[in-house]
Amino acid sequence: MITLLRIENLMLVERAELELAPGLNVVTGESGAGKSILLHGLELVLGVRPRRDCVRSGAREAWVEAAFAVPDEVLADGDEVLERARAALADQGELILARRVGDDGRTRAYLNGRLVPVSELRAVGERLIAFVAQHEHRRLAAPRAQLDLLDRYAGRDHLALRRRASELYAELRAARERLAELAASAATRAREIDLLRFELDEIEQLAPSAEEERQLRTERERLRRAGELQAAAVACASALASEDADNVGLRELAGAAEHLAAAVRGSDPELDALLERFTALAIEAQDLAGELRRYASAIESDPARLEQIESRLADYERVLRKHGGSVEAALAHAEHCRRRLEELESLDESLGAAERALADRERRFEELCAQLSARRAACAAELAAAVESELHALALPEARFVVGVGAAREPGPTGSDEVEFALAANPGMPPAALRDAASGGELARVTLALAAVAGVGSIPTVVFDEIDAGVGGHTAHAVGERLARVATQAQVLCVTHLPQVAARADAHFRVSKQVTAGRAVSHVETLADEEVVGELCRMLGAEAGDRGARDHAQALRRAA
Repeated sequence: MITLLRIENLMLVERAELELAPGLNVVTGESGAGKSILLHGLELVLGVRPRRDCVRSGAREAWVEAAFAVPDEVLADGDEVLERARAALADQGELILARRVGDDGRTRAYLNGRLVPVSELRAVGERLIAFVAQHEHRRLAAPRAQLDLLDRYAGRDHLALRRRASELYAELRAARERLAELAASAATRAREIDLLRFELDEIEQLAPSAEEERQLRTERERLRRAGELQAAAVACASALASEDADNVGLRELAGAAEHLAAAVRGSDPELDALLERFTALAIEAQDLAGELRRYASAIESDPARLEQIESRLADYERVLRKHGGSVEAALAHAEHCRRRLEELESLDESLGAAERALADRERRFEELCAQLSARRAACAAELAAAVESELHALALPEARFVVGVGAAREPGPTGSDEVEFALAANPGMPPAALRDAASGGELARVTLALAAVAGVGSIPTVVFDEIDAGVGGHTAHAVGERLARVATQAQVLCVTHLPQVAARADAHFRVSKQVTAGRAVSHVETLADEEVVGELCRMLGAEAGDRGARDHAQALRRAA
């Protein structure tokens, strides 16, 4: 539901903030006071195009935002846009839809502070508010909305059957896609098998191994630089222990030093410890020199082996380049080839299984569609009679309402039916499709009648504008009673001129207009209990202090 509506610099409204209540919220005020501005503010956060010159004179921009507290499931079963909205709801605990309109007519849309396309605001708003205003025909006139209403009227068991049909339809589509995929594979099977076998043979002949590749690259580098490696090892060995009489290495220098050290050994413990380390180092240098010479003797150039390694690594590079660039990727591709070959070689069996699965799902889906159609046909006449009865009580005494159920062009997730509501508001006229036959006021009453009979489904908030046009007397009580009934299932926001409706409000907002220094300003205030009585007196055509009017107003509230 809407918890807060905030408006700034929208037409006559400088600033207004409404904290809406669960249940029935009413907006009242004199004609021209600016009640429609509040509804236009709501339209803006639903993605409707702003009216021309809607920014208040002297302001640079208008701002409207509405905060919603809604259950997570309201946004379920949707696309990417609704999934993002669900994530925002889970993260922040509420949804805030906002719209900024510049004095140049350009607008920006926001969802929980994030800049979004207006279409995203519209998609989310459609799940949050059903807007039933004068000239607002789209929602109720849509065939899908009419089908939903009939199904909701049919009850929980019927809705469970419809959900199962939706699930089965998804399975049916998946089965068709699977069969089409297999059929396409059958058409190119021989060519694909040849290609897969060629690629698999290529990888298997190479038998790649990450360890082998690493070892080959290391050995290739050793063979390529054998002379340099040998020279480096010999040079290091000579530096440690020279075999040339003309050169002095570390071993020769160490021998001379050892002779000097022997003469003083035992004279100072501290020097003795250092001499021990010196001796160990000299021995280690001699050992290292030997190992370096052995390494140098083992290194030899082997052109034949190098050519063999180069050839093997060229095979690696050729195969890996074609199949993923690494040994791991090539092995994974080989496994994919094996699985795909297995599928293709058993394709006839798979095709048969897919055809049987598709036939089974088609049969089950057709059976469910037949059950849904029978239930809808049985409930259509009941819904039509119930709505007619409500319309008669809502000042359309001669109205005829028809619920038609026919075959859809193509079956879909909701079954194989399409539903069309038809209305004849006046005697002597044949029923016509609701989108063609109903005026704004009639459509609002039809919507109210449907909501009273079939409920509002998952829509958290329903907005009614001027539903009481041309209504008075006992009909006004009927309108109020039905609005209150709908408000037990969803939040209702209603602009009304009827005290019989306003008396039932859980929250009452009054809009008034004042002119100061030649500028008109609309103000919105939330009325306390005593103020509500005064407003009801005004709506009854009396002054707030009129005793009889106050008694009547209080009687209306008690009756509510």
